[in-house]
Amino acid sequence: MAKQIWEINGNSIIWNVNKETTPHFDDIEMSGLYCDYILAYGADKNGCLSLSQKCYYPTLRKIPNDTHATHCFCLSAEDRPYILIDGKQITEYAKSFSFDGILTANSVTAEGYEITHKFFPSSEALAANELIYVYIPQSAKLELSIPQDYVHSYDRGTKGIYQNRIKYNIDYINGCYLIQISYISSLTTKAVNNNPLTELNNRYQRISQLCDDALVLETDNPVLDLMARFAKLRAGESIFETLTGKYHSPGGHAYYAAIWCNDEVEYAGPHFAMTGDKIDIEASVNAYKAYIPFMSDTYYRLPSSIIAEGLDVWEGAGDRGDAAMYLYGCSLFCLYLGDKSVAQELYPAIKWCAEYCERKKLPEGVIGSDSDELEGRFPTDKKANLSTSSLCYGGLIFAAQLADSLGDTQTAMEYNRRAKELELAIESYFGAELHGFNTYRYSKGYDTLRAWICLPLCMGINTRAEDTLNAMLSPYLWIEEGMLTCERSNENKSDTIWDRSTLYGIKCAFLAGAGDRIIKPLFNYCHKRLLCDRVPYAVEAYPEGDKRHLSGESALFVRIITEGLLGIMPESLTSFSFVPVLPKGLGYIKLSKIKICNGVFDIEINNNSYTVYKNGQRCDNLTRCGNRIIVK
Repeated sequence: MAKQIWEINGNSIIWNVNKETTPHFDDIEMSGLYCDYILAYGADKNGCLSLSQKCYYPTLRKIPNDTHATHCFCLSAEDRPYILIDGKQITEYAKSFSFDGILTANSVTAEGYEITHKFFPSSEALAANELIYVYIPQSAKLELSIPQDYVHSYDRGTKGIYQNRIKYNIDYINGCYLIQISYISSLTTKAVNNNPLTELNNRYQRISQLCDDALVLETDNPVLDLMARFAKLRAGESIFETLTGKYHSPGGHAYYAAIWCNDEVEYAGPHFAMTGDKIDIEASVNAYKAYIPFMSDTYYRLPSSIIAEGLDVWEGAGDRGDAAMYLYGCSLFCLYLGDKSVAQELYPAIKWCAEYCERKKLPEGVIGSDSDELEGRFPTDKKANLSTSSLCYGGLIFAAQLADSLGDTQTAMEYNRRAKELELAIESYFGAELHGFNTYRYSKGYDTLRAWICLPLCMGINTRAEDTLNAMLSPYLWIEEGMLTCERSNENKSDTIWDRSTLYGIKCAFLAGAGDRIIKPLFNYCHKRLLCDRVPYAVEAYPEGDKRHLSGESALFVRIITEGLLGIMPESLTSFSFVPVLPKGLGYIKLSKIKICNGVFDIEINNNSYTVYKNGQRCDNLTRCGNRIIVK
């Protein structure tokens, strides 16, 4: 088990610095509409406080204006303004760090002075903020090492000359000095108004909107509950205003003002539909609409990503199965949202994707694609892979439900027919015995276990469920970090993990009725990600990306709760179902403020009972279908 560094303290985590936990360094990402703030923090072997930061401004584009062209105002430890007390530069020794959506660093000097730093982005300004509380007598002279309005540097970009500046003021309030610092990037011709104290309130308001207003999880496992709370924050905050509207973007030092069919369309959109959050839903609708201009009668592939504030595309990965991702994600988004007008607007795009997939069907009946969402990082046949066909199958099932809800019964029947044929084709084409497990190969000619063997189960294909779960949880794939992307072999000697496949794998186990088996691995995963060496979110990949906290993975984590633990699935635009099963290891589950099918629901599950509330009133309009409870 990984070494625990942090502890839970209510709705926050705290690291009390001591010799047993140092040296240790990490970073945290926080986002506003115009600024993404990545703060690196820690304590060295002597306990000295370490701080550095990168402030990304997605609307300020660099040259060339490609995927990674977001302007960054970077401040190393040496660049950061430092504190002088009575003319002497101080050394800060870390006492504690805490995070509740805002990172707080507490320190003490050799002289015994206590200092508190708070870091957070502005909500709607091209600025990041730092508040420093210095607890010294008012008679002591306090100053910073730079002027109050300090121009740090200039950069040239697509919109002009960008000016990086640091502005601050110092007041003595309630027995301490308060230093309010703004880290601003802007065109030299435009002033930026920013008040850090006001922005502190704005930040807490946004945290509450994302964490308290929807999908509130309560169980007898505080690690699971807090992990879910933070996942809602990371998924929902990473939205940036662009020239073409609000865009959800992955973040992680690299991906801003851009969208992908996996991260935004497949992962985040269905989650946002259940939050009711206006900003998140607007960003999802924008993502779905952004692909529509690329859907023509030529049925040429969708771009790998739409970048640079929606003004350009990147197509270097070819056809990754993007239409299948869109078919699945957009259909699910529309059903969860329950808004008929939005569904009618996006329905033609869903039908286009279904037709595109049909035209990509191989003689063997599976769906062809050049690569997958891992874009060829691991070997795969360039004809077809398990991911694309599985997503298409799930997409057809949900698109059929949507078509039926919109009165297009003929199309619904056709999509269900295609889904049944595709299910048989998946079994025939990808079904294989690997290491004695009756499971799936990822593509023809590659007989190694891959993490994505979980996808058929996620889409409701349970023919090989038991052996697939056994393979997934075997030492061939499951390690302390989660699932290996590919089992170790002569061709693959790496321990590469991507949390997205681990999260899909955990969800598939719940959907396949193996909650008792997967609950302990889920608890272990949450403990590591929330309280150990890289906190407090799901990560993207390792060693590639060095465990970046990309936001789409956090959306997938919340969907472990909604679609996995509770088994929530849409039945139509106005109804959904869930599975009232309590896994061993949990005493109860309560998920409140589920905004689905145009209503607000609470679901409580105990050992021998379940209760559903709709808009605050007990809901008795429930019917059972097998192990599922249908709610209207």
